Amino acid sequence: MAGHSKFKNIMHRKGAQDKKRSAMFSKLSREITVAAKMGLPEPDMNPRLRAAINAAKAQSMPKDNIQRAIDKASKGEGENYEEVRYEGFGPGGVSLIIEALTDNRNRTATNVRTAVSKNGGNLGASGSVSHGFSRLGLITYPASAGDAERLFEAALEAGADDVTSGDDGHEIWTSIEALHEVAKALTPVLGEPEGAKLAWRPGTTVSVDEAAAAQLFKLIDTLDDDDDVQQVWGNYEVSDEVMAKLG
Repeated sequence: MAGHSKFKNIMHRKGAQDKKRSAMFSKLSREITVAAKMGLPEPDMNPRLRAAINAAKAQSMPKDNIQRAIDKASKGEGENYEEVRYEGFGPGGVSLIIEALTDNRNRTATNVRTAVSKNGGNLGASGSVSHGFSRLGLITYPASAGDAERLFEAALEAGADDVTSGDDGHEIWTSIEALHEVAKALTPVLGEPEGAKLAWRPGTTVSVDEAAAAQLFKLIDTLDDDDDVQQVWGNYEVSDEVMAKLG
């Protein structure tokens, strides 16, 4: 299991989805509101908003919640959030990129630094680990969308750069500029994607043992509990054997 999106990291664990549901909806609502404020409140005219709505739908967020988040932006209501990024290292020497939306940079920085330091990691300066990642577009589909060959052919035809497939689904990688055009081309063929967003893809990965993986997942859980943290990206690999031991 590779370290990609925060939801993928956390939601595989038994019982976690129900426990995190409310917090997840809050984060998704925040992203929808920010996306709607930064552009037009119409998904067809605002790629970031469309991606945020798709992500919310993929997590079964009610339509009323989605519309309220859009309305909040249209009416100029709600806090003004800014995007911040933190970089550092987790257990086992894993590189981490933590993305947040916050209305109070000091609060968020303190919370993130405390969470990382208390769980076997440390934050670094801006650019300390991101040089080992590529900033790309990421489109995700569930395994039910088709087999690896079908996804590869569809993605290639749509203009994607790479596809990785596994038991838990498919990840289609594009350039930043091509993200929404590729997603748009894939929709008639494969249906609406679970997500279409900007992502950090590691150039190389680090294999972590059971002890490091347990501590790493605890760190990610702690970060996920922070309302300001939106995404956690990492360059780790956890073997199926280690995952089985962790339960």
